[in-house]
Amino acid sequence: MTMHGRAAEESAFVRTYTLTRGRTKPRHLLGLETVLEPGPGRPGPAQAEESAEILALCRERRRSVVELAGRLGRPVTAVKILISDLLDADALVVPLTRPYADAGAGSGPSTQLLAALSAGLKRKWPDAVAYPQAG
Repeated sequence: MTMHGRAAEESAFVRTYTLTRGRTKPRHLLGLETVLEPGPGRPGPAQAEESAEILALCRERRRSVVELAGRLGRPVTAVKILISDLLDADALVVPLTRPYADAGAGSGPSTQLLAALSAGLKRKWPDAVAYPQAG
């Protein structure tokens, strides 16, 4: 790898680190296929400029997490963290549409349903402690 290539790679890492403010995990359960649409809230003033881009794209039409990451040219995990911030501010919502609400008998809840439930619970109780999973 050339010095220029290494510098560009390090610059991209630093930019992603500052974009997420050092966070490595989103607060919400979001699958790659989770669909988002604008909500009634507004993002805080400290939100990254990419958050405004996410909102603008979702105002055009509903978008999936993976589509937003591709459009922004950012790592999926970083975009999930930004989306989580927007969900916390009610600036984005996970719509519960008919195909996701009724996945068929015995199939269990869909990722979309779990994402919507997770977002709603975290809005209602933002300071709740997550319970460790049973091993």
